[in-house]
Amino acid sequence: MRAIHTVAENAPGEPEWTAAFVLTRNIACNTLTCAFTRMGLLPHCGRLLDKFPEIVGRLKGILERFMQALSCIDQCFIGDEMLDRLPLASRVGKSTVGGIDLNKPRLRRVAQAVVALSASPEGFTASAVADQTRAFGDQSLSAYNPRQAAYDLKKMRGKQIVQRIGATRRYEAIPSGLRAITAVLTLRDKAIKPLLAAVQQIAPTHPGQNPRAIDRHYHQLRLAMNGVFHELGIAA
Repeated sequence: MRAIHTVAENAPGEPEWTAAFVLTRNIACNTLTCAFTRMGLLPHCGRLLDKFPEIVGRLKGILERFMQALSCIDQCFIGDEMLDRLPLASRVGKSTVGGIDLNKPRLRRVAQAVVALSASPEGFTASAVADQTRAFGDQSLSAYNPRQAAYDLKKMRGKQIVQRIGATRRYEAIPSGLRAITAVLTLRDKAIKPLLAAVQQIAPTHPGQNPRAIDRHYHQLRLAMNGVFHELGIAA
């Protein structure tokens, strides 16, 4: 018990910590590091106390990357020029690569995979994109492999949606590109498809007793777009 109340040895000018506090700090640091290492978030830091500043720095970077990705996804936007350039070929270094046509299911799933992986603390690899893309499409390994994912990521590099991390084979999403690709996916799935459904003249159904606000907005949009489509000659 005497050791608990003694003062730990400190360098001149440093605050005096009790042995109990130092012991608690060491245990907490070791516990947190073990937990994050098991999750694959801190693969190279080790468990020594002198690594604590590095651990804090890495955790800060993880949080900042996550918050940035969340902000880009939440406040997505795409300009007319970017929208027009997406399907066109582009250059990456000395190579010419194809454009990004999100009407194709494969590229749409790749884009969704990039959005899903954008908050990864260490970036992501072509293999991770391939795995996520197959998961979205419920496909086998032969249907979409890492080599195909690497080429699709090269297309996205040409559109400034992703970039390589240094000289590694890992990638990270560029904030402006992440906003753009999220905006296109959102517009396609949450706006364009519901609006085009208004052309079909489906018999009205009885609304639910407690419709959500988004359901009421979609209903008003469908009524308005029927008139627009009629004027454009694409609705009966």
